[in-house]
Amino acid sequence: MDVLELARWQFGITTVYHFLMVPLTIGLSVLVAGMQTAWVRTGDERYYKMTKFWGKLLLVNFAMGVVTGIVQEFQFGMNWSEYSRFVGDVFGAPLAMEGLVAFFVESTFLGLWIFGWDRLPKKVHLACVWAFSLATVASAYFILAANSWMQHPVGAEFVDGRPTMTSIWAVLTNNTALAAIPHTVAGAFSVAAAFLVGIASWRLWRKRHEHDEHRAVWRSSLKLGTWTGVVAFVVLAVTGDVQGKLMFEQQPMKMASAEALCHTEQPASFSIIAIGDVRDADCESVKTFNVPALLSFLAHNDFTTEVKGIDDLVTEYQERYGSNYPDDPALGELAGKPIDYVPNLPVTYWGFRVMIGFGALSTALGVFALWLTRGGRIPDTKWFPRMALSGIALPFIANSAGWIFTEMGRQPFVVVPNPDPSGVDGVWMYTAQAVSRVTEGEVWTSLIALTLVYAVLAVVEVFLITKYVRGGIEGVIPPKPEKPDGGPGRDGGGGSGGSGGSGGSDDDALAFAY
Repeated sequence: MDVLELARWQFGITTVYHFLMVPLTIGLSVLVAGMQTAWVRTGDERYYKMTKFWGKLLLVNFAMGVVTGIVQEFQFGMNWSEYSRFVGDVFGAPLAMEGLVAFFVESTFLGLWIFGWDRLPKKVHLACVWAFSLATVASAYFILAANSWMQHPVGAEFVDGRPTMTSIWAVLTNNTALAAIPHTVAGAFSVAAAFLVGIASWRLWRKRHEHDEHRAVWRSSLKLGTWTGVVAFVVLAVTGDVQGKLMFEQQPMKMASAEALCHTEQPASFSIIAIGDVRDADCESVKTFNVPALLSFLAHNDFTTEVKGIDDLVTEYQERYGSNYPDDPALGELAGKPIDYVPNLPVTYWGFRVMIGFGALSTALGVFALWLTRGGRIPDTKWFPRMALSGIALPFIANSAGWIFTEMGRQPFVVVPNPDPSGVDGVWMYTAQAVSRVTEGEVWTSLIALTLVYAVLAVVEVFLITKYVRGGIEGVIPPKPEKPDGGPGRDGGGGSGGSGGSGGSDDDALAFAY
């Protein structure tokens, strides 16, 4: 593999790994804030226990997300310095905003929430968790605004060979970003929902034959996760439809590759599944099961719109952007070579279907688990917990497949041209132009090192999550020590915002037991 391919593999590995933590943090932080709100408003101890348990898992995941997220910043200077020089004037503002939100608002209020149990007034402590959780959403907003600019550059002009930002408002209100943000946040809630459903179902099944004083906690968690997943799937469907119509306008090659649509059709059918090898752009040997005219509707809200196929789009792209790469030594072996405007068809075609299929299946499993446990029932078979726990992975896979499709589908561009004649003129960049001038050995070294480090971090996170899930409520709210006279601890059960630990003694202030 050459430097370009190695650099893309490294960025893909680190990004997908990091994105496993991001949606769970976003979705779970808001749900935990909702749990604590319910406890403050009602005084119901069930919601207090839910907040403590799911909050503990949130902290483990958040810590890993921070560690892996920092590496993403390094990527711009390690393997993609040419890209950083090209987009720096535009990316500087949204990334700075994200940094301020992530490292000041999130970290400050998360710290107050962790150490504020039994030290801050209830409502002030509640405000801290809401500030933290909403800051995670705001942080995602700025990152998505920057990424959406790569998909559809706006609010900039071409000056001295580089884009210069003319309007931060245009960048932040890019229609691509406004569609991507609710879609991504809904995907985050689907991840958190499956997380709640899977773990709560397992906890219910584990103590099905004995009295469990915390059974109401797990039933409420299961119900919350199920309905959150249903709502999230509806939002995903609506926002996904909006994104599809924008893709038809802004990145027609991505839409064609998502369907392996090699020849222009009017009306265009939607391919449910393909039989055959979709790697070749002629698609002559591929047979698909189609829904007639559905792709035309997804593209333009009618059943008659023409959708261009890959073969016609290649000719169109060559006429507009050129048939060959510039004869630039920085491009290495690709200098002066023909440009392949067709993305990796197996990745885009199947990635699109994995995203939709696994997302729908996750929601269906959540509803099924809720139905199986209706009226106090708990299935006695071993397949029930296995189904619930395996269902946790489904939205993670769907989210990752969606991002891989989004990024792979815009190749060979790292910044996609704006097709709007009245939009930004001349602002685009080939991925081959964006890579740093480094050697294969240097990229191999960082790729292997980061992959090994991430493997270790994966073991650590799985170990910690498993430990606290197995420990249950008792693992995050240990029994209160008795007073010297034999009475209960100071907070008497957390009714005044107590930690459920030592009642706020100095000895456990940094024990992360809240």
